[in-house]
Formats: sequence, C-alpha cells, structure tokens
Amino acid sequence: MPRSLNSVASRARRKKIIKQAKGYFGRRKNVWTIAKNAVEKAMLYSYRDRRVKKRSFRSLWIARINAGARANGMSYSQFIGKVKAKNIELNRKVLADLAMNNPEAFKAIVDKIK
Repeated sequence: MPRSLNSVASRARRKKIIKQAKGYFGRRKNVWTIAKNAVEKAMLYSYRDRRVKKRSFRSLWIARINAGARANGMSYSQFIGKVKAKNIELNRKVLADLAMNNPEAFKAIVDKIK
C-alpha cells in the first residue's frame, strides 16, 4: 500500500501558523520554522501577560489613590484602612477613577472618613 502523506492537512496547519504571524518583522512572518517559534513564544507571552495585566492595573490604581490621598493629607495605607473601617464598599478601581477624574468627589470621601 502506498504511503499517505496528507499534505492538505500539513499545509493547512502551516498556513494557520503563518496567518498568526502576520505583522511580524523579517523572516518571522513567512518562514515556517521561524514563524512557528515566534508564534509559540507570543502565545506563551499572551497567556502569562493576561495575568500580569491584572497585577499592573492594581498597582496603577494604588498609585493613583495614593496621589489623591496625599493631596488630601493622608497616606494610602491610612486611607484604605479607614475606608475599610467605615464600610465604604468602593473598590480600588473606582477609587482610582474618582481620584483622577473627579477630585472633589474623592475629597468628599476623604472628609467622610476623617
């Protein structure tokens, strides 16, 4: 019986990877072996960074809240401690947005917890 190669499936597999490598620079976009490695690495980075993104946003929110709290004569840790003690149920994302875009509302929160 003759050997079956199934080049249709092989080509489809390669085309899928080359399509994912669209926009890459140089041989990374059109040479199969290099594109395969580049796409594999990119997938690993995207998997990892979906988790890292959550961490980096949280640290951004903390920095913004800290700046807003210090502008109103408080440190970040004092502010968050008193927010929790007064049972104000606003998360860091909302507090950071208020500190950046609505400073008078943020000041009202600071005045309420003082």
